[in-house]
Amino acid sequence: MKVNQKRWNPILWVEGAAFSVLIVLCWLSEVVGFPHVVFGEDFSPNWHRALLRSLAILLVWSLVYLETRRLLKRLHYLEQFLRICGWCRKVDHNGEWLTLESYFSSKFATESTHSICPECLKTELAEIARRPKVTAK
Repeated sequence: MKVNQKRWNPILWVEGAAFSVLIVLCWLSEVVGFPHVVFGEDFSPNWHRALLRSLAILLVWSLVYLETRRLLKRLHYLEQFLRICGWCRKVDHNGEWLTLESYFSSKFATESTHSICPECLKTELAEIARRPKVTAK
């Protein structure tokens, strides 16, 4: 099955916006002199410092973006799996546990019936042959 994923995931947009705000604040600090206004420090813009901060933020942003994208791809992949109970064989469909028959009829609009595959038939026939024969009197 092909992974159905959005090219522009909202989570990545929020990350991008947050890191963009950090870069804007970095440059705004140099333009307006935020430390001077708040703490009364001497104001002398340092463009090299703002550039280095921006590059560091961009580096962290790229690492976070790549890792988040990798995790989202994995999440979308794992969401495609059909969850089946290992004990009763019920299927999880939108939080509701249905029998296989109910699942197939609701999801695919198809009827189902029971049968036995060739491998299970061989196993069952071998099991029957191993059982002691009961004689009728």
